[in-house]
Amino acid sequence: MTGIRGFYGRFRHLVHELLKFGAVGGFGVIVNVVVLNLCLDHLDLAPVRSTIIATAAAIAVNYLGNRYWAYRHKGSEDRRREMVLFLVFSGVGMGITAGIVAVSNYALGFTSLLANNIANYAIGLPIGTLFRFWSYRTWVFTGTRARDIDREAEQLVEESTTRTRS
Repeated sequence: MTGIRGFYGRFRHLVHELLKFGAVGGFGVIVNVVVLNLCLDHLDLAPVRSTIIATAAAIAVNYLGNRYWAYRHKGSEDRRREMVLFLVFSGVGMGITAGIVAVSNYALGFTSLLANNIANYAIGLPIGTLFRFWSYRTWVFTGTRARDIDREAEQLVEESTTRTRS
């Protein structure tokens, strides 16, 4: 049991960060679904254009959620740099999703509302999300406060491990 606690203690901050990232992303998906289907079904916009509009709306919501909740412990001294990188990597993630929708529509001929939703949410979004989580954590939200918290977490794990051995 001590091994499991030690393992969890070592990665607790990552697990919490991942859960918060997922919650923010989940809310972003709701925004994305509503906007995408509004664009496709009510505004009769093209599928790729609708995907880009919906993803842009979700990106705005996700930045606020990630900056002020999921990654608030990773303060940045240069918010402009952070925002530019966030937009760049979000754009790449959007490109991944839009590319998959484009292939589904134009290369494979799947043009129904259901097919567009499957291409967008069942295939494109998961791949884009994995890319975004990695890139945000690696390049965007890298504040110095996070390193201090990581060091404190490691010290707490070492102290608790030392106490349990005694």
